[in-house]
Amino acid sequence: MKFLKLLATLTTSLFFIQFQPAYAEDNPADAVAMVEKGLAYMQKNGKDALAQEINNKNPEFINGSIYLDMRGMDGAIIAHPVNPKLIGKNMLDLPDADGKYYRKDILTLAKTKGKGWVDYRYNNPVSKQIENKTTYIFRSNDVILEAGIYKGK
Repeated sequence: MKFLKLLATLTTSLFFIQFQPAYAEDNPADAVAMVEKGLAYMQKNGKDALAQEINNKNPEFINGSIYLDMRGMDGAIIAHPVNPKLIGKNMLDLPDADGKYYRKDILTLAKTKGKGWVDYRYNNPVSKQIENKTTYIFRSNDVILEAGIYKGK
């Protein structure tokens, strides 16, 4: 009897594991935690030190598809661990895949509330697909720390 219960439990478990999505959606709390980790590092070591750590792909600031980046209040990217070609670029006038100027929304939110979430569509570096994304932003003086999560297609 114990063997049959164990077999039933194993069979049920394997069924649910087999039909899980290829990757789970990211958790919003992980994005907030990434920004808070970056903020703590910056408060201790300074803005330039954090930018260097992000640009050097420090694993503390990259977790799967969630990564920390840094933007200036003028909109220019200061640090980006996934696409270093973006560093120094200001792409306020470049929309997302659906035509939304989300970078302007990031600046507006940073200037008005100092923190919050911005939704848009962006290329997921893990799946290599354009997906729905939401990014948590936090303004600290003259920089904006950002970490986003993908919500699937």
